[in-house]
Amino acid sequence: MRWVGLRQLSSLSKPLRRIESAKQLARRMASLPDTYDGPVRIAVIGGTGLRELPGFTQVASLSPSTPWGTPSSPITILHHQCKHNDKVVAVAFLSRHGLHHQLAPHEVPARANIAALRSIGVRSIIAFSAVGSLQEAIKPRDFVIPDQIIDRTKGVRPWTFFEGGVVAHVPFGDPFDEGIANVVRACGHSLEGDGVVLHDQGTLVCIEGPQFSTRAESKVYRSWGGSVINMSALPEAKLAREAEIAYQMICMSTDYDCWHESTAGVTVEMVMGHMKANAENARRFVTTVLDALAGDEHSELVQAKHLAGSIKFGVSTPQPHWNPEARKKLSWLFPSYF
Repeated sequence: MRWVGLRQLSSLSKPLRRIESAKQLARRMASLPDTYDGPVRIAVIGGTGLRELPGFTQVASLSPSTPWGTPSSPITILHHQCKHNDKVVAVAFLSRHGLHHQLAPHEVPARANIAALRSIGVRSIIAFSAVGSLQEAIKPRDFVIPDQIIDRTKGVRPWTFFEGGVVAHVPFGDPFDEGIANVVRACGHSLEGDGVVLHDQGTLVCIEGPQFSTRAESKVYRSWGGSVINMSALPEAKLAREAEIAYQMICMSTDYDCWHESTAGVTVEMVMGHMKANAENARRFVTTVLDALAGDEHSELVQAKHLAGSIKFGVSTPQPHWNPEARKKLSWLFPSYF
């Protein structure tokens, strides 16, 4: 029973309260405009609970189509009045696993998600994910800002935009954006008096899923220095880097992975309690982060000026030799480049 409703259900998808029916959600989304003309530089990828943040107003629901298919969910555009400068900030929200968590980790159309967000102007992504803890010090309900990833996916998920006739290599030594991470860390620490416990660094182990690890695997990941474990960071982070989007994940611990000797004593009530607490903290956390990023001093960071143009130097295939179909796709993703 422990695994039912754990990370598999996402700690941000309205735990412990009535779930909105598919028809109700569809009607509400359909009532929003399906176009949006203003710039949208920041996106949040997470569970459905983050679509309804205090102080945020839903103003549009976009359903873009990309050469890599359609995104996991419609992209909800939220408006928020920044408390620092009173300007209205537009934020895009995308449900990674679909509106009703119907997509398994290996089924998430990550290329379509990242491509769709870039196409509407997004250059910075704050990604939320529930995780299992691999270290005693990272307790359930703690937040972790990871700075490294160990890839244990199995190649089932498409992980690059550059294939089928165009080869590119991009640096991925530091898989998360340090500039965004520093803002997120400062915001997390500012909430410590309100119950948020934050770990500034950590190595995230991303497994294929949808099954969780064996005890032997969990112990191996601990011996490698793994801090937390999930199924969502990749290929999302790799594709964001290829798309010149600054990407940072905020991890929320809901449990100790199966290595922990207390695992057998975990109850559904305990796990759901951690999920609910994390969801409430996450809403406060993301609101604080978005307020901070909206400040004028972070304008160039949010626009990922430090990444702009970097993909041009990663393409190895001379343009005269590009496959026409690959060129068409990349021209869609980078209309000003190719």
